[in-house]
Formats: sequence, C-alpha cells, structure tokens
Amino acid sequence: MKFGLFYQMPCAETQSEPVRYRETMEQIAHADTLGFDCAWMAELHFFKPFSIMPSPLMVAAAVAQHTKRIRLGIAVNLLPLYHPLRGAEDGATADILTNGRLEFGVGRGAIPVHFAGFNVSREESRERFEESLEVIQKAWTLPSFSYDGKHYQIPETSLAPKPLQKPHPPFRIAANSPDTAVFAGNAHYPILVASVTNPLPRMFEQVAGYRKAWHDSTAPTYAQAPAQPDISTMFFVHPGTSLEQVRGDVEPSLANYFQSATSMVRAGARPQGGNDSYRYLQEVQRSLNEITFEKIVESMAIFGSSQDCAARIKTLHKELGMKELICWFNPGGLVPHEKVLAAMSRFAAEVMPEVRAL
Repeated sequence: MKFGLFYQMPCAETQSEPVRYRETMEQIAHADTLGFDCAWMAELHFFKPFSIMPSPLMVAAAVAQHTKRIRLGIAVNLLPLYHPLRGAEDGATADILTNGRLEFGVGRGAIPVHFAGFNVSREESRERFEESLEVIQKAWTLPSFSYDGKHYQIPETSLAPKPLQKPHPPFRIAANSPDTAVFAGNAHYPILVASVTNPLPRMFEQVAGYRKAWHDSTAPTYAQAPAQPDISTMFFVHPGTSLEQVRGDVEPSLANYFQSATSMVRAGARPQGGNDSYRYLQEVQRSLNEITFEKIVESMAIFGSSQDCAARIKTLHKELGMKELICWFNPGGLVPHEKVLAAMSRFAAEVMPEVRAL
C-alpha cells in the first residue's frame, strides 16, 4: 500500500495566507523524509474559509524545489472550468519542474461558486470534462492534433513542451458521484474516492460500482490503464495516544471545516431541478448539517492510538482493496503546525510499518 497526504488549505480570518502556504510546504518536505509516497493538493476557488489554493500546479512546482522523492498530485484539476489546452500546457510544465513527479488527478467539480465565478454551466460539466480529458491526452502524446467537439474546437496544434513522463503523467479521476465511478470503471481509469463526500458505508458502494463497471467493460478507452482496478481512498487521519487525545487535537479543526463547507455550498446554491448528476451533492449538504464527532469517527476517519489506526486500515482494506491511503491530517486548517508534524511522524513510525504490506 502507498500512503499520501491531502491538502486543501482552508484559511480562517485569524490565519495568515503566507503562513498557511509556508506550513503546508514544510509539512510536505517533512513527509518526503518520512516515506510518504505522494502529496495531493486540491484545486478550489472563491471561498477563503474553505481554501486559498486555486493553483495547485503552481504549488507542486514550488514544493518540488524543496523535496527529492515524494510525488506531487493534483486532487483534482477541475477540467470543465478552463480550456483544456491551458490545462495541458500547465500540466506538462509542472511535470518538467517536478522532475517527472506529477500525478494528474482530474474531476468535473460540483461546487456551485466555482461554476458561477468562471461563468461555466454546471449542466455542461460532464460533457466538458470528457472532452477536456480527451484533448489533454491527445495534446500530450501526439506530435500534433486537431479536435472538433461540442464545446472545444481546436485546429491543427502542436503542444510544447511535452510532459517529462512518458507517455504522460498518470491520470486519476475523482469518483465522488456514482456516474463518475461508472465512467472511470468503464474506461479503466484509476480513481480517488473521499470519505468526506462518500462517508461509509457509501464509499463501499461507490468502490463496488467502480469495480463492477471495470469488470463489465468490454472496450476500455484509457490506453495506459493499469492491469487491475486502482483505488485511492482519502480519510481524516490522526494517530495519537488515545481517541480522547486525538479529539482534543482535531475537533476544533473539523468543526471549522464543516462550517466552512456548509457556508460555501449555501453561498452558491441554485435550484438544480431533477438533475441526478448532482443529487449526491444535496445529500452531502444534508450530512454536513447533521455531523457530529462520533459520526466522523464512524464514517470518515482513522482516529485513535497507532494500534487503533492500523487495525482500522486493515479492516477498511478488506472491503475497499485500496492501493493508496491518502491521509488528511488537518482538514479545517486549525490543528497547530507542530501537532500536524507530530501526527505525521507518529503515523510513519508506528502505523505505516503495520500496514505497508497490504
């Protein structure tokens, strides 16, 4: 099993934006020395309490200058929000600047304020996502190409530079809605599923749907598909001496995360009619309003002593079969920097060795 970290970078009014960036970079550099495999950075826009990281590819390029081994993932590039050739150029440049360590996570997004800010229709996100994914792969692998889609028309064009990794940086699709999980499974893409969007037991159902679509697929379209379903899962993670001690460390930060998430969803809420594609987002909003620490522990988190955390991971692996566990050590941004570093160190020393062989 591989182990990653997740960064969204919420920023409360009492926090400094430069300090949040500096501490994030220091934590990733620390993870590089501890043996974590990848640092995943989210692309989010227009709502400071929820995130101040709209350009994770820029962050990856900066972090690469202070690390040697750890891979740098984008979780995820929100493809419908901008022209795919811009995404292809920025991704290729970032792959070069990270010395071939880029993981290119992609998704279509669901947060209303993102689409409103960029004046892009949420109803078109599926089509734009699929067209963008096709364009980026062509741009990265072909000497030149043209494209005639519903949303993007590209004359004969040659992308420069090409990515350092060949044929291109690995793709991973955020499969946080049922239809995206089926799409990824049919095409044989690796996926990422987050417990905050799909709390247990829904994550089990999401992964099962992906696996079924994978095995039922007769004509997968992803040319660089792995031999077997490839699943990364993201959970809140914090090993400590006991669950009570962990609660004291993380509960204020968790509360800040869910409060900011609820405010952001409400800020951009618009009637969506009967659109099944976003019905799960309404379910997420309801769950945000009803969350408690006990529910988080049960359905979204790996908390407790190191022994408790290792046992929890083993149990989850039996059901999910994930190849990577992505650890979110500071979801609301309010866990003190020193405690985040300490939890990372404890996880690497006391949890990783117990579950690395899964």
